[in-house]
Amino acid sequence: MASMVDITGKSVVYREATATGIIKLRPETIELIRKKGVEKGDVEQVASVAAVLAVKKTPELVPLCHPIPITGVEVDFSYGEDHVEVRVSVRTTAKTGVEMEALAGVTAALLTIWDMVKKYEKDEEGQYPYTMITGVRVVRKVKSSS
Repeated sequence: MASMVDITGKSVVYREATATGIIKLRPETIELIRKKGVEKGDVEQVASVAAVLAVKKTPELVPLCHPIPITGVEVDFSYGEDHVEVRVSVRTTAKTGVEMEALAGVTAALLTIWDMVKKYEKDEEGQYPYTMITGVRVVRKVKSSS
C-alpha cells in the first residue's frame, strides 16, 4: 500500500534543489527561438511560466509529494547548436526537500518548448525524428539549518 512519508517530527530548514534537462532540436529551430521568431510566441517566456506553475502544482502531479511553501523559483536557458538546456532552481523553508518540484519545473518547461516548436520539428510524415528530451536530473541539493 502506498503512503505519504510522515515528516511531522522533522524540523523546518532552508532547502534548495536545482534540476536540468535538455531538448534536442534542429539548428534552424534553435535559431528561431533565439530570434523570437516562433509563431506561438516567446518560447523562453512561456516555458518559464510553465516551469513556475509546475513547481507550484507538483503535489497535484506527484501523488505522494508533500505540499510545501515555495519561496523562490529561477528558470534559466542555455543554448547549444542543436539543443536548449533548461535549469530550474527551487527554494523553500520546509520539512522536506524540493527535488520533485525542480524536476517538475524542468520537465514542464521542456514539454512547453516542444509544444511551441513542434511545427518546425516535424518531418514530411509528421514525425519527430530529431526531437528528444534527455538528461533530466537533479544537479544540486542544499539543506541547511541557517
